[in-house]
Amino acid sequence: MKLLRFIVVLAVIGYAGWLAWPFISPFLEGAGPDAAASRMGAEAQSGGDLFGFLPAWTLWVGAVGLYLVAALMLGSGNPKAAVAYFLGFIADAVLRLALQQGGGDPAARSAGPTTMAAPEAMGGLPVDPVWLVLGAVFLLGLLVVVASRRIRRKREAGQLNF
Repeated sequence: MKLLRFIVVLAVIGYAGWLAWPFISPFLEGAGPDAAASRMGAEAQSGGDLFGFLPAWTLWVGAVGLYLVAALMLGSGNPKAAVAYFLGFIADAVLRLALQQGGGDPAARSAGPTTMAAPEAMGGLPVDPVWLVLGAVFLLGLLVVVASRRIRRKREAGQLNF
């Protein structure tokens, strides 16, 4: 069970890193701190406002933060890691579906490819890649639930708890 927990923690951290890559990459490309911060700010503002009042970067940062919190909680054996993971999943799903259905600023999206980590359009697939990613992330959430369950041992009367 510990091996499964370790693998799931690595998968959640990997997905959170993939999701946060547009924010992290300016700092890792060797640009100066000022140039990297300005590029990161431009990436954050390129998503526009979702639903007319909510900047896209808030859901983006919230999803990444909740995924990382869930990974840390799962790594420490906290059974509430599934709650943090599914809150991050909800933020991620709302963000992806809102950007897909035109909730963001169309001018910012038409200027170039979407900056959010998204799978490339694969020809010949009967399902939209956004739904495939959400399905895979949901299945990872089910693994988080399985790995975060505590196994309670039954003790007989007079047996010491080791």
